[in-house]
Amino acid sequence: MKYFMLNYGCQMNESDTEHYAGQLVEMGYTAEDDFHHADIIIINTCCVRESAEKRISGKIGKLKAVKAKNPDLVICVAGCMAQKDGEKLLKKHPQIDIILGTAYVNSFKSILTNYLKERRGAAYTDLTLHQGEFEGKMVRKSTFSAWIPIMYGCNNFCSYCIVPYVRGRERSRGEENILSEIKAAVKKGYSEFTLLGQNVNSYGKDTGSGAFSNLLRKADAIEGVERIRYMTSHPRDMGEDVVRAVAECGKVCENFHLPFQAGSNEILRRMNRGYTREKYLELVAMIREIVPSAAITTDIIVGFPGEAEKDFLDTLDLMKKVGFDAAFTFAYSRRSGTPAAVMEGQVPPDIKKARLHELMAVQNEESLKRNKMLIGQTVEVLAEGPGRKDDMWCGRTRTNKLVFWPVKDKKYAPGMRVSVKVEKAQTWLVKGTAVESG
Repeated sequence: MKYFMLNYGCQMNESDTEHYAGQLVEMGYTAEDDFHHADIIIINTCCVRESAEKRISGKIGKLKAVKAKNPDLVICVAGCMAQKDGEKLLKKHPQIDIILGTAYVNSFKSILTNYLKERRGAAYTDLTLHQGEFEGKMVRKSTFSAWIPIMYGCNNFCSYCIVPYVRGRERSRGEENILSEIKAAVKKGYSEFTLLGQNVNSYGKDTGSGAFSNLLRKADAIEGVERIRYMTSHPRDMGEDVVRAVAECGKVCENFHLPFQAGSNEILRRMNRGYTREKYLELVAMIREIVPSAAITTDIIVGFPGEAEKDFLDTLDLMKKVGFDAAFTFAYSRRSGTPAAVMEGQVPPDIKKARLHELMAVQNEESLKRNKMLIGQTVEVLAEGPGRKDDMWCGRTRTNKLVFWPVKDKKYAPGMRVSVKVEKAQTWLVKGTAVESG
């Protein structure tokens, strides 16, 4: 029996996919690269943007012919789009057998087992169920870097975001369960860990089990762990305790991803972000003081409903004041089911496009400037694998800078620490020469 997995969306979806694969392996399935030869196909979906939904819907549609040739094929649609549309997907795409909502990741094996007995399709989209602790097998894509979910759901309700509606309220995993998962992965050779949550700074608030900073310190103390990352942080909830934990923990990477989204207080209010530009700048100043070597990255949305030229200029001004190492930039896209989709003052597409290009030009210049500051320095890189050409390898620094270096006569392996002297800087990466490895 073979399975084919197709994943869309965020890192949490990638982690969920690893859990699905693990449960399938426990049932005796093996991975298959060609979906035409699979006994079960799982499409793990994303619905953050409607454009992504359309692509996914098209992919599901193409499976109708595959199902017709192989009636015994099981097609499972999981994730956020499955959660949002549920029974509608079953009616639109009758080739689907199972709809698996976001609260049922850990129940997949039992749901599939029951389906194989009865062959009766169903949609599982009840968000009132709490995500249990996952203790089964996982099939991780990487051999050295592991996703570790620490919490599920979101309570923020930003006016443009569908996530709270499809992921449910915040639910924290038990601290001991998280630490045990990290220890088990270390025994299997994993050394880099990324703690996942929609808002990791809220970890433990629902259970009273302790702050996120405490979890960072306990993970840092685990022997065999070399690097700890986390995502995503919400500026409203990021406190000095986390910043000091990053400064004082030798394994927690000095990379802060802090989505500010807009530099205008009025737009931040309309977005329901819960902070002002002044508070954001205070947070950045604290990080720069406590962790001077930190890299700060962000997310930005331009063209949000009601965004006037002066609001956009406030965003550009904040970008220049902070000096981000990198930014993920987006033109606002309506997401049905969110308050922002029906707000007045929708910005015309041509204006959004022009603002996005201007913003990207400013950030590209800053990214190049900050990467050039690394020229002449020797940085510690965790090797990930060959680049597009076999004679080059790539990896990332503690501050998440992408580094390329020539192989020459040396042999490298994923997860190996390599010291690279930076010789050239580009907007998105730096290049150099390995001076030692270990």
